[in-house]
Amino acid sequence: MNQKTYRPNVGIMLLNAVGDVFVAHRVDTREKAWQMPQGGIDKGEDEHRAALRELFEETGVSSVETIAESTRWYTYDFPANVNFVSEKKKKFAGQTQKWFLFQFTGDENEIQIDRPDAEFNAWKWVPAEQVVDLIVDFKRDVYRQVVDEFMPFIDAVREDAKK
Repeated sequence: MNQKTYRPNVGIMLLNAVGDVFVAHRVDTREKAWQMPQGGIDKGEDEHRAALRELFEETGVSSVETIAESTRWYTYDFPANVNFVSEKKKKFAGQTQKWFLFQFTGDENEIQIDRPDAEFNAWKWVPAEQVVDLIVDFKRDVYRQVVDEFMPFIDAVREDAKK
């Protein structure tokens, strides 16, 4: 029996002060491929620590407060035609992700995507309701579920911003 194995991963939804979501465009694709920061969990690493590390490695952001953690792991399969920058991902059927919702507390100058081994070449803030439409097809279902799970927290940030 051929059992599928999934790469343990963290996903990060980063909100600004008005409740918009950080998305970045991947450097390794020509298609419209925006995503939220995400990355692998190192052996023995705590998921929350992995999320903070990945966020910093991909964006330079370290000024955050934790708002929420997903109540479950979300899983998606890699499409058969996907091209990987990293050879180590090829041995997995897809990724299983624990998601974290962070509030960005720093200045936007802290956001630095022009880094060694950069994964992104552009970034922007978008309303949570628009995130799913920007994402590659094979990740959309997970993103839809994550947005739905975090929406009460996003709404609370939006309400606080109005005060």
